[in-house]
Amino acid sequence: MHQMTLAEIARGLADKKFSSEELTKVLLARITQLDPQLNSFISLTEELALEQAKAADARRANGESGALLGAPIAHKDLFCTQGIRTSCGSKMLDNFKAPYDATVVSKLAAAGTVTLGKTNMDEFAMGSANESSWYGAVKNPWNLEHVPGGSSGGSAAAVAARLLPAATATDTGGSIRQPAAFTNLTGLKPTYGRVSRWGMIAYASSLDQGGPLARTAEDCAILLQGMAGFDPNDSTSIDEPVPDYAAGLNGSLQGLRIGVPKEYFGAGLDPRIADLIQNSIKELQKLGAVIKEISLPNMQHAIPAYYVIAPAEASSNLSRFDGVRFGHRCADPKNLEDLYKRSRGEGFGAEVQRRIMVGAYALSAGYYDAYYLKAQKIRRLVKNDFMAAFNEVDIILGPTTPNPAWKLGAKNSDPVAAYLEDVYTITANLAGLPGLSMPAGFVDGLPVGVQLLAPYFQEGRLLNVAHQYQLNTDWHTRTPTGF
Repeated sequence: MHQMTLAEIARGLADKKFSSEELTKVLLARITQLDPQLNSFISLTEELALEQAKAADARRANGESGALLGAPIAHKDLFCTQGIRTSCGSKMLDNFKAPYDATVVSKLAAAGTVTLGKTNMDEFAMGSANESSWYGAVKNPWNLEHVPGGSSGGSAAAVAARLLPAATATDTGGSIRQPAAFTNLTGLKPTYGRVSRWGMIAYASSLDQGGPLARTAEDCAILLQGMAGFDPNDSTSIDEPVPDYAAGLNGSLQGLRIGVPKEYFGAGLDPRIADLIQNSIKELQKLGAVIKEISLPNMQHAIPAYYVIAPAEASSNLSRFDGVRFGHRCADPKNLEDLYKRSRGEGFGAEVQRRIMVGAYALSAGYYDAYYLKAQKIRRLVKNDFMAAFNEVDIILGPTTPNPAWKLGAKNSDPVAAYLEDVYTITANLAGLPGLSMPAGFVDGLPVGVQLLAPYFQEGRLLNVAHQYQLNTDWHTRTPTGF
């Protein structure tokens, strides 16, 4: 049962080959047995899962149907879940139980999903390796000595290890796509505003976006269908009709114009990954796609711009965690200043403190124009590059990451080295574009991803291309040894 995709589970439940309750018990037992190796879960919700599974079975018995009705999933631990710990991977929120469900959680629950638990993540989604979590690092099931990527590494590791078929995740600078690449999954970052951020604890509000992590493009289409849509509670949510993503998977790629930016193939890219990307291009050409070289001239400025904008927004968003209203509070504060200082010093880890300090500096009087304002101007230039490129091509293709997953601890002493691993993913967040990573092969036994980017609200196009690619390749079917 654990090897089934979401689509296969939907067909099995519809054909009464098994019940949601039976499947849920199998997966909960598998998580209990195997997750100690991975540390991919922060909280398991066995009672809730079995209640939801029984309810889904009853709904099916009454004639209801739906691709997600009875499907087991997990939520990244920054989506608020009523009455259940929502920690953001931080000591600061270790004791926080959300009083309400995030819109993503409530929409998927209404569709009939079964929540198995909350997955581990980099603290407040700040990281590229899932090593900054207060609950410990997550291990990559393809090699337990390597990172699974971040910040959605818990969701990625759990799905890759076949502990569950799919999970929710979030992407601020690549945190869905990079872990997908590192663990041989398909991960989709939707257009900014496509999926509600209400109840999704913020890192950088103008960059964060929720999306699906699964093994196939078909499964991502099914999960995104349940997540997407306008939400009046979210002021950044966009009132745009949600198409039937599954229905659009089988479109022909004949004549599809694919742009390949020359800037993607510079000195920082592992040549073995470059070869795998070229192989992916050849596969898409066989399916009728037309390849064109393009240029994204401002890509080189994206990382410095991102690492000013994101910490600036983080320093503002995380100011609410002060030991007064909720979250960690230090013991026996002497006065209000001591309460703030010690609560925040004890509650936040090193990476979060680093980014708060960078952000506060960039926003401070005398430096705002030199750093934050200039970064926002670069952000506009990055967006303009994409708009110009999409006048010539339908999608943009390239590597998801410049290197395969690194060893645990390898970049801990040099945070900038980890930041540079986001070079191909952060531009989509700066511009608000949809992006998808899909499996493209292996380097030294570690998975590699190919990234696709599309114009606004063209998630269906990305899923269509990825699905057709996956019908003609088998990378996405490979399973890590031991799982």
